[in-house]
Amino acid sequence: MKRDPKEQRSLFPEECLLREIARQPRLSIGIPKENANAETRLALTPEGVSIVTEEGHSVYVQRGAGEPMSYSDLQYSEAGAYMGDDASEVFGADIVFKIAPPTIEELNLMHNRSTILSMLQLSNLSADCIKLMMSKKMNAFAYELIRDEQKMFPVVSSISEIEGNTAIAVAAELMSNERGGKGLLLGGVAGISPPEVLILGAGIAGSVAARTALALGTLVKVFDHDINKLRKIQHYLGQKVFTSVIHPSVLFKALASADAVIGNLRYINGSERFMVSEELVKTMKPGAIIIDMSVDQGGCFETSECRTLQNPVYEKHGIIHYCVPNISARVARTSSMALSNIFAPIILKIGHSGSINSAIAESSGFRHGAYIYGGVLVNLLIGNYYDIASNDISLLLAGY
Repeated sequence: MKRDPKEQRSLFPEECLLREIARQPRLSIGIPKENANAETRLALTPEGVSIVTEEGHSVYVQRGAGEPMSYSDLQYSEAGAYMGDDASEVFGADIVFKIAPPTIEELNLMHNRSTILSMLQLSNLSADCIKLMMSKKMNAFAYELIRDEQKMFPVVSSISEIEGNTAIAVAAELMSNERGGKGLLLGGVAGISPPEVLILGAGIAGSVAARTALALGTLVKVFDHDINKLRKIQHYLGQKVFTSVIHPSVLFKALASADAVIGNLRYINGSERFMVSEELVKTMKPGAIIIDMSVDQGGCFETSECRTLQNPVYEKHGIIHYCVPNISARVARTSSMALSNIFAPIILKIGHSGSINSAIAESSGFRHGAYIYGGVLVNLLIGNYYDIASNDISLLLAGY
C-alpha cells in the first residue's frame, strides 16, 4: 500500500528535508526602509522574516527599517535577514514588499520584470510611476486588492480593525483643549449630554469605530449605501444604534449636530462614489472634527487634503480635519505584526508555486491583487483614475 506523500515526508530525516528545501526555487525578498515622515510600518516583522528564511528564501532588509516600530537591525539579522546599507541592495531583490506606493527613484533601482507589492494609495501613486512600471515590464500588486480563499480582503480587514480603534483615539485627542478642540471628553459623564460621533461607512473600520465609541458612552450614528451592512452592524454591536442609508436631508441634520465625523467609504472595490460637499461641511458646528480614512482613495469630503503623519491636522471653515492615508501607522508595531501575519504565508505560497507568474496563474485571490502584470495595466478602476488603457488579466494568462 502506498503511503500518503505527506506521511512519507514526515518520515524523512531532517537532513533529507533540508536537501528538499534546497532544491526548491528560492525567492529573493526585499524589505526597504520607508520614509519615516510618511510611513512607519513594514510588511514583515523579525518573526515573519524567520518564517520565510526557514523555508530557504532570502530576505534583504535595509538597515534602520524597523526603528520606527522599535525593531532593531539585530533582531532582523538574528531572524535570518541580510542587512543592506544601501537601498539598491534591497530594491535589487526579485520581489519587493513596501508599504507606501513606490516612487520614481525607488522604481529606478528595481530590475526589469521584477515584482513590487505595496499599498495602493491612489493619492500618493503617480501616473509616471505607473508608466515606468509598465515600461520595465514589472508586476505590481496592491495589498488592498488581494483576496483570500473566502474571497475576503485580508489586508483591508486586518488594517480596518486597527484603523477603527485608532480613529476614535484620534477623535478623543483632537477634541481636547491641548489639540485645539472644544475641550470635550469623548465619553459619557453623568448629567452631561455625550458627544455625537457620525460614521460614514458600515464596513469593518466603521463597525469597530462604532463599538469603541459606544463603549466610551458616546452617541453614535452610522450611515452607509448598503442596507445589509447597516443590518449587520446592528447585529455586530449587539444593541440598537441610529442607522440610515445616505439620504441628503437625513445626513444634513446629522452633520449639523455631530461633534466628530469619521469617513470610511471605500471605493477601490466597487462601492458607489459619494462625497460630502464643501457646502455641507460649512454647516457643521465650529470646532467639530472630520477624520477621513478614505483620503487615499479620493476621500469622503470635498474639503479633504491628503496629509502625512508629521502634519495631519488642518482647519477649514472652522472644522478640524485629520486626513492621512495611513492612520494605522500611528500604531506601527501592531499594524506591522498584523501585516506580517498575512504576508509571510503569502510568500511561502509563492515559493511553493515556484514563481510569481505561477502563483498568479494558480491563485485567483492573489491574481486579484495585481494591477500591473508583465508591464500591462490590468485594473480598470486604476486605468480610469489615471486615464491609462487597461486589459483583462485573464486574457494575458490564456497563453501561460
